[in-house]
Amino acid sequence: MKLPRISSRLVKIIWMANLGLGLILGLAAGSLWLNNASGHPVFASAPEHTPTPLIQWTPGPFFRPSATPASHNTVEDTNTSGPYGPYIIGTSFSGRPIVVYRFGTGARERLIVAGIHGGNEWNTVVLAYQLIDYLSANPDTVPADKTLYILPLLNPDGAARAHDRTGRVNDRGVDLNRNWPYRWAAEWDREGCWNYLPTSAGEYAGSEPETQTLMAFIEKHNFDALISYHSAALGIFAGGVPTLPESDRLARALEKVSPYSYPPMDTGCNYTGNLADWASSVHGIAAVDIELRNHRDSDFEENLRVLKTFLNWEP
Repeated sequence: MKLPRISSRLVKIIWMANLGLGLILGLAAGSLWLNNASGHPVFASAPEHTPTPLIQWTPGPFFRPSATPASHNTVEDTNTSGPYGPYIIGTSFSGRPIVVYRFGTGARERLIVAGIHGGNEWNTVVLAYQLIDYLSANPDTVPADKTLYILPLLNPDGAARAHDRTGRVNDRGVDLNRNWPYRWAAEWDREGCWNYLPTSAGEYAGSEPETQTLMAFIEKHNFDALISYHSAALGIFAGGVPTLPESDRLARALEKVSPYSYPPMDTGCNYTGNLADWASSVHGIAAVDIELRNHRDSDFEENLRVLKTFLNWEP
């Protein structure tokens, strides 16, 4: 059943309420310290275009620090920390590393992406690192026939800049979830869409090094399912235009074990050039966007159920 369309004004009120609460709680918690569990990221402010390493890893079987950011490239598996990662697969516009973690050795590959927007969607990055921690302690969660990759932060430049709306875009001012080469548009009707600050879809489709990095990684693998995490509150979006049937079935399976609604809330926004649609319509991957409930919580327990369902789901 399709949910009723709501006005863009109401959407902005919801987003602003989430943002305000998130800022208050973030400041009370110390703002920069996200979590004291091992492996969680620490965001640091950095001057524009300074290639300062962003993520601090706790040494262990799954967490190895990279001494220096890679040069601008999309080279897979440049780290030497063993078969599970972290792997540097490329760099951001300002030279920060883009890192992937691997779990399992099965032939069937799945992918989770977080932090495609920085700023007030930082809680998706926290969630990704919580899942990494959980899987490193519970590797049997991944079925024997599967390999799972987690990319916890696609937009390290935005995350380094701020935990508010000013951190949404990369250091070239591009919304990375508008830059994918499927239904890309230089301009779109901003009504019902995120419209707090000026954003760009890029000079052309796939123009950004972050997009190019993830595109190259996906095209080197044989993924059959993908989750892209966002926040906040709109529900689950199934990839593809028209919606890929496998994406629809995956979305329905994840809705059953989570608090996220499917179909999602309809704000009237035209979502051009996004990752899930590109993955589904170009590569036939069952792909969904999942929006966390707000901009401050990681919804870890809920997404542990999502993770297990995602890993055991059959297309």
